[in-house]
Amino acid sequence: MNIEDIKDITYEKEINGICTITLNTPKRKNAMSYITFLEIETVLADMEEDKNAKVLIITGNPDANAFSSGGYFNMKMYASIPPEIMKDIDLMDIAQKRLCIKFWNFSKPVIAAINGLAVGAGFTMPLAGADLIYMAEDAWIGLSFVKRSVIAEFSASFLLPFYVGFQKAKEIVYFGERISAIEAEKLGLVNKVVPSEDLIPYSREQVLRLIPPKGPSLSIKLMKKTMHDYFKDIILKTLDLENEGLRELFKTHDFRESLKSLIQKREPVFKGK
Repeated sequence: MNIEDIKDITYEKEINGICTITLNTPKRKNAMSYITFLEIETVLADMEEDKNAKVLIITGNPDANAFSSGGYFNMKMYASIPPEIMKDIDLMDIAQKRLCIKFWNFSKPVIAAINGLAVGAGFTMPLAGADLIYMAEDAWIGLSFVKRSVIAEFSASFLLPFYVGFQKAKEIVYFGERISAIEAEKLGLVNKVVPSEDLIPYSREQVLRLIPPKGPSLSIKLMKKTMHDYFKDIILKTLDLENEGLRELFKTHDFRESLKSLIQKREPVFKGK
């Protein structure tokens, strides 16, 4: 995919080196499809090649009243995708191993500005991909994979216990209850919660501290590489296990029941099958 092919996101580059991805599908609350993930990969590659690109901010189109409502899996849309783009999409990479590792290896700082609900991949992606996460005080996190009878992706099966501890991580994923911005900050899942109107200005203030003249970008690059390299193998293994588990769960009665109940707007009745 080329930069000019991007549609699900907007990508802005400033002369000072600040780059911004805005998730931009407000009609589906910025839900991310395989196309969206490919577009983000394309931006990461572009920034790696651009010596002037120094730092990335990721946020959501505010018209969606969401940062991202998670993954978008309308398979009908792929029939209209040009073959030259479709060849770069692996529909079996449900856990988004390729994008997750590209984020993990990305040499430049990434800041997520979560300006609304962040459900499923809407939070696991920044959890894996962002170096710093700032959150609006009226935003919230929904790691409700259990309600869809699936497991998390983007290596959250390792990262969540790493951040909050095993017992709390199990409580979060076993029950799938909403996490407020304030609670997320207390748990250490986000760096700071600020009033909604201050989120982008505050994020930009912090970004300017990471790049010249205020920040030594080479030092920060090597800090990130040193910290990330140690965990690369376990991230890869976790992603493989997540993909294996997701493929298995997609075949189950409980997964089908979760989709049916979602359409019918009722609570699912699981059978453990």
